[in-house]
Amino acid sequence: MENESPRETRRSRGLLFAAYLLLTAAVLADLLTGPQTTVSPVLASVPVLAGSGTRNVRVPLVAGVLAALAAGLLALVNPDVSTAVHVAALAAIVSVTLASAANVVVVTSRERELRQVRSVAEAAQQALLRPVPPRLGSLRIAVRYAAAAAEARIGGDLYEVLETRYGVRVLLGDVEGKGLSAVDTAADVLGVFREAARTEPDLARVAERLDAALARRPDNERFVTAVLVGIPKVPKAEGGADAELVNCGHPAPLLLSRTGRVSALEPTGYAPPLGLLALTGGTYHAEPLTLRRGDLLLLYTDGLSESRDAAGRFYPLAERLADAPALGPGALLDHLLADVRAYTGGSTTDDSALLAVRRES
Repeated sequence: MENESPRETRRSRGLLFAAYLLLTAAVLADLLTGPQTTVSPVLASVPVLAGSGTRNVRVPLVAGVLAALAAGLLALVNPDVSTAVHVAALAAIVSVTLASAANVVVVTSRERELRQVRSVAEAAQQALLRPVPPRLGSLRIAVRYAAAAAEARIGGDLYEVLETRYGVRVLLGDVEGKGLSAVDTAADVLGVFREAARTEPDLARVAERLDAALARRPDNERFVTAVLVGIPKVPKAEGGADAELVNCGHPAPLLLSRTGRVSALEPTGYAPPLGLLALTGGTYHAEPLTLRRGDLLLLYTDGLSESRDAAGRFYPLAERLADAPALGPGALLDHLLADVRAYTGGSTTDDSALLAVRRES
């Protein structure tokens, strides 16, 4: 069935097989017992079982015909049973068959509409979130976006990587809320970033322009947590690079050193999310970041770090990153997403965006 995981598919098939097995056992028992009893009314379940695993309306109709024939056979082998019972069984089979066929038609129509809506949503996301270049100078870059649900639920996670005269500038953020209004906010933020990142030499000033753009939005009730990173494509000194980072109320990025040590890049002072700077009267500050050869910088949204297991415990991202095998940025992000799915049992409640930057030799 559509959108089911392999585990769910196996479980549903097992339940259907058990139902068919019980139904077969009931019919065999009816044939082996005397002519005074019958189980023919249970045959009304046949079109229901057949319709539950298909999107072809003919399947429950054919199953209903076969069930009606089987009910007629049981009526012949059980002549002592009241005719009213056989008629009631046949009427139940016919009505349930028609209802099952109608249900297949409705489900198929809704799934078709959902596919169309999802296609529009995916097109909107692809237009909004452009492909990230896998390599810029000595930097290897990878990004992954994981939706929390299979249905067309557009999230507000956003990211961008730009090559500018000031070096490579990276943005990863999370719009408060979901839906088309969140996408509209994300589009505004990305549009301003793509212009400001190329013209503003000061990374903190880029963040201030993003904040001002959100504040100017009419009836704006949304804010955006974000991290901005500026990285020179070529290290300024052997073995290291002078980069900078601006955190706007976002989860702290993680730095995985080439020795396997993981550090959370907590800001020295709190800065509000984009769109809320005027409420605090403060400013954004760029903090220094050293990204040596072999180091990997991981940016992520809280859909990853706030994923929970069955006991309600948060996903230990820093620990899992430290224990991850030595992989390239793309393979590492795939590993983390697979690991969080296993940790949560495949159920997540929020979208996740991950962006990894590694400086190579």
